[in-house]
Amino acid sequence: MGFTCGIVGLPNVGKSTIFNALTAASAEVANYPFCTIEPNIGVVNVPDERLGLLSDIIKPEKVTPTVLQFLDVAGLVKNASKGEGLGNQFLGHIRNVDAIAHVVRCFNGESVTHVNGSVDPERDVDIVNTELILADLESLERRVAKTERLVKTGSKEMVEALEVYRKVTEALNDGRMARTLKFEREALEVFRDLRLLTAKPSFYVANVEEKSLDTGGEHLKVLVRKAEKEGVSVVVICGELEAEIAQLPESEREAFKRDFGIEESGLERLIRIGYEILDLITFFTTVSSELKAWTVPRDTPAPSAAGRIHSDMERGFIRAEVIFYRDFLDCGSEHAARERGLLRSEGREYIVQDGDVIHFRFNV
Repeated sequence: MGFTCGIVGLPNVGKSTIFNALTAASAEVANYPFCTIEPNIGVVNVPDERLGLLSDIIKPEKVTPTVLQFLDVAGLVKNASKGEGLGNQFLGHIRNVDAIAHVVRCFNGESVTHVNGSVDPERDVDIVNTELILADLESLERRVAKTERLVKTGSKEMVEALEVYRKVTEALNDGRMARTLKFEREALEVFRDLRLLTAKPSFYVANVEEKSLDTGGEHLKVLVRKAEKEGVSVVVICGELEAEIAQLPESEREAFKRDFGIEESGLERLIRIGYEILDLITFFTTVSSELKAWTVPRDTPAPSAAGRIHSDMERGFIRAEVIFYRDFLDCGSEHAARERGLLRSEGREYIVQDGDVIHFRFNV
């Protein structure tokens, strides 16, 4: 798995249209609020040209890319925490995702109604962010009440946890997202265990009209200014255009993109931003005639990377035999890389690098 991404936003901003385009799935798309009730789930392969280049040399029987999973949940409205619309209970579906893509409407489109009567990216963002904050406060309230009871039993550990909870609660009540907070060591683990929505790395997906892809309309400029203040990335996508691309045969997509001057698809841009904000890298393995891509956080030690494949490999880790993929391509084979001294034997302290081709040696 590359990473999991939850998709949030107001109703009728194009969430399901973009979900369908990115995953070539068949989520219901309609011009009325709340057409998404149960979460739509889609899994897509992560494009990586290095897999193709390595495959041309290795000639594996099977090539397995890493994948990205999307979860599209129902649109939020103002006062969702009080039961408006469909409420906010469905947000529980995305508490375990790695990142959140917040889709924001940056097109007018009179044929598509806006739940608030007009398009205003800054207002719309604030509504959704407020509802995420309120959902986290509701979750924290229950956790604090339980912890306060445990503190009375004399648990020092619970006293420290309660300090973290109160710091987070104060920030949320001030309208700050939990991801802006900093913690050290033990407190950081307590914080992570809360699985707060506002603590997750997030980015905005600006759904624009086709004509705004190059020039950027006024709505997009408003969103970009807000995102810059928050230190959040923006991915610009034309949902309708991406939907057209998704419906084309694979062989026609590149030509279509060239005709419209599109260098990267929306999926490629979204994946790139996701990998950046989560600080992820990809390494490759070639075992049993299968070339496979794996995703891990940057600075992952070799044993932990092996454990990504199977826990036994981490437990019985001996060494990692590593060739950087560019060296592999230049040499043309593992044997040639070994002959030229470009295959390295690395121990437990080795930090896996983006693009490494690794064979793990282990014994259990």
